[in-house]
Amino acid sequence: MAHSAARAAEGVSDASRNLANHASEHLTLIGRVYGVLVLLVGLVSVPYVGYAIFYGAHAFFTGRLHADPLDLTFLLTCTRTVVSLVDAVVLIVFGVMLLRGLRKHAAQWAYVLMGVTVAQGMLSLALQGLGIGVGLSVVQIAILVALAIALDPALIGERAVQRKLKRMDERDEYIEAKGAGMLGRDPSGKGYVKLNVFNVFWLFVVGCVGGLIAEEIYHLIFFNVWQDRAGLIWGPFSPIYGFGAVVLTMCLNRLWHANAVLIFFFSAIIGGLFEAFVSWFLQVAFGIVAWDYSNAWLPLFGGRTSGKYMVFWGLAGLLWLRELLPRILKFINLIPWKWRYTLTAIALVFMLIDIVVTLMALDCWYGRIAGLPQTSPVAQFFGEHFGNSVMQQRFQTMSINPKWSGRG
Repeated sequence: MAHSAARAAEGVSDASRNLANHASEHLTLIGRVYGVLVLLVGLVSVPYVGYAIFYGAHAFFTGRLHADPLDLTFLLTCTRTVVSLVDAVVLIVFGVMLLRGLRKHAAQWAYVLMGVTVAQGMLSLALQGLGIGVGLSVVQIAILVALAIALDPALIGERAVQRKLKRMDERDEYIEAKGAGMLGRDPSGKGYVKLNVFNVFWLFVVGCVGGLIAEEIYHLIFFNVWQDRAGLIWGPFSPIYGFGAVVLTMCLNRLWHANAVLIFFFSAIIGGLFEAFVSWFLQVAFGIVAWDYSNAWLPLFGGRTSGKYMVFWGLAGLLWLRELLPRILKFINLIPWKWRYTLTAIALVFMLIDIVVTLMALDCWYGRIAGLPQTSPVAQFFGEHFGNSVMQQRFQTMSINPKWSGRG
């Protein structure tokens, strides 16, 4: 009987190995074809973008190109050109890694390329709104994510087996962690929270809802006015607090046991810089000013944040890490183990749709205020269902003026 079991195990191992080798060859072929494409794009783009930079700089310094060096649109255009050159160079390196079959290194360069692509997409959004530039960046990100997964040195056949084993191990770990009251904790002890997709997403959701409620209550108490301060088209969500919660958690996860003063200081710095960046991006991309702290104590970055609100971020980070996070993890892990993957996937898809629709609605709102033609079916749909009055009612804290944006 033991001999039969051993033979069966060998058969499964051989089948898995054959599947792995076949999958590896298939992926290698796809990777090399894509490698040729990105290498060609990079080799064409480097001299083209390099010449554009040289020609533009020469025209500017010789007086043939008249532009204000401090003009926002000019600065964003220059930044996007430089990022495009970096993107072209990274494409060449990435293509070479794919062609040489260096899957591990190629996967690492795929993550680098993701960051450059995100920067390109945000600059395109700031300069031209939702258009072909943003669309190409989204497609590129999707391809890179798929490649990063496929380029993992572990073969597909091995991953198929490991996934089954992992699900079994996860259930055992879940039952063990639940009994020990350690659900959601980082088992290595390096950080407080285990930073996986499940935990990070639900921390984002809790931050969106909790931050919105706290802000509306604060505004009601100190200004005696109840104001809708939601940041997305649908639902009681304020994404700045959701992203803020995730950023604070990821940056301070290893410092959860550190001195309270240190946590407060880092939370204040991180929160203030994050708030200033969001304010800047909304203004540059959509001509929107959602808050202005010019009259607050110690205004910073032109009123995009202030000493007062950095203190709030510091206190919020300390409260979040020391008091709220343990309780939130217990709440998150009330989701039954059998449902958590499906429920998380459904909620994640809804949140992504909500964010995309919100960006499109903001872009169309900008276009109407700027007097741009609204002839496309998408623009007409948003004009009918999310007109100026609807947008102003939904985003009551926002003021929009195309002159404030960075679009040319």
